[in-house]
Amino acid sequence: MPSAPRHSSRHAALVAAGILLSRIAGLIRERVFAHYFGGTSMAAGVFRAGMRIPNFLQNLFGEGVLSASFIPVYSRILSEGDEELAGRVAGAVAALLGLFISVAVLLGMLLTPGLVNLIVPGFSGEARQLTIEVVRILFPAAGILVLSAWCLGILNSHRKFFLSYVAPVLWNAAMIATMVAFGTRWSQTSLAVALAWGTVAGSLLQFGFQLPFVFRCAGKIRFALATSLPPVQTVLRTTLPAVLGRGVVQISAYIDQFIASFLRNGTGAVSILGYAQTIYLLPISLFGMSVAAAELPEMSRVTGSGDEIAHRLRKRLEAAVRQVAFYIIPTVAGFLLLGRFLIAALYQTGHFGRTDSVYVWYVLMGSTIGMLAATRGRVYNSAFYALHDTVTPLRYAAIRVALTAALGYLFAFPLQPGIAWLFGAVLGLPAPRPEDAALVFGSAGLTASAGISGWVEYLLLKSAMHKRIGAIRIEPGYYGKLAAAALSAGAMSLAALHWIPPLLHALPALRVSWHPVVDGMLALAAFGAVYLPATRLMGIPESRRLLGKAGE
Repeated sequence: MPSAPRHSSRHAALVAAGILLSRIAGLIRERVFAHYFGGTSMAAGVFRAGMRIPNFLQNLFGEGVLSASFIPVYSRILSEGDEELAGRVAGAVAALLGLFISVAVLLGMLLTPGLVNLIVPGFSGEARQLTIEVVRILFPAAGILVLSAWCLGILNSHRKFFLSYVAPVLWNAAMIATMVAFGTRWSQTSLAVALAWGTVAGSLLQFGFQLPFVFRCAGKIRFALATSLPPVQTVLRTTLPAVLGRGVVQISAYIDQFIASFLRNGTGAVSILGYAQTIYLLPISLFGMSVAAAELPEMSRVTGSGDEIAHRLRKRLEAAVRQVAFYIIPTVAGFLLLGRFLIAALYQTGHFGRTDSVYVWYVLMGSTIGMLAATRGRVYNSAFYALHDTVTPLRYAAIRVALTAALGYLFAFPLQPGIAWLFGAVLGLPAPRPEDAALVFGSAGLTASAGISGWVEYLLLKSAMHKRIGAIRIEPGYYGKLAAAALSAGAMSLAALHWIPPLLHALPALRVSWHPVVDGMLALAAFGAVYLPATRLMGIPESRRLLGKAGE
């Protein structure tokens, strides 16, 4: 059976560990946010919309673009042992990035009212004014995080994966501290503004934490606008397609928000989309980003003849795709069957009630459609970037955006009754309150349409890569075994949630209120207790390796 090289698996584990800690901090932040802002309040929707707009700058010029253009070039220079040239290239990229970001942040702050009209045109009155104020504060934070992504590129190339991915813990901590400090004393609108300033402070902490390690790893960095260096020219040449590619990907996410703002209670729709996305992105980051981030420097170091490079890339892709599927297929089953318990465990507190948990679960169910495609797509993107090809991912990302826009409109408005029928008549789930039906089913339709578009993009990426290096081979039945184990684990978890709480509550010593967190922990424990042994018995090598490491 194919397996990832040991060092690559270890690097992916380090990335996953860093991401896990930062995501745990992010979930705590979201729970605190839910406590003070609720599920569908105006301030909650405004802050989430406000975060989206400057985050466009961060995502456009941050980690994704640097992964596509800078890391492959810098990693190749390091593999050749030329630290002097590597330092000059790193310094030149930092100088160019800093200059451009400074101008972009200034323009963004000046043009904020127009950007708000463009991104959330459905917002008006107090919601629009508060969004403008929040966005102007957040733009500098986004610029700082772009520079933080440069640090990540340096550290990843030097195989220091954990540090850069754990740094966002400080960003989350600053936001949590802000909400705890002012949440009980200020109104929700004032708290939203304070939280924006807390985000700026967190960005500074995240960037400052990484800098000492960057200079320790790359001590020969020389900051200068050295655009004449051939490696810098390679970075610049691949940057434009990478920026455009990231741009269209971000546009896909903004399309959902744009359409959601026109649903009934548009701020509430934007809010529940944000809650669902936080949970959706956790496995995407842990099992997609971690593998893709660890593989990119290693793929970029592959040398040899054309056939040798193709063979090595095939082996790396095969192992990475299997590894991603091993974790994502059970995640999809878990979200579909147990999502309401997990969401309640994470968010149900303060202003965020049981009804809000159910609404977010419905939206999350739509997101599961494209989860496997999104994670595997990241791995294929890394393979293209390692080959210095940023144009192919751009082309297919543009197709995805066009589909997202068309399908998103159809699913959110004309086909919304069909979404409602699917949840009620087919799945047998309770209907939302009449005044919330459009908000919930429209939002669920948006996430489902994005997932369908993601599958189209992934299949195009896969086909193009296989034509270039040859097809990867996954043995027949592999995905079926994972799905069978995942569904069995989900069924066992539901049974445990049905029988165990009443039995425990019947004991006099345990007649206490049963908190949703306990349900969530019980669901996860029962799921893992079935899925891992089941896949081990089925002979899945990824399960053997994981259980073997746990037993060491």
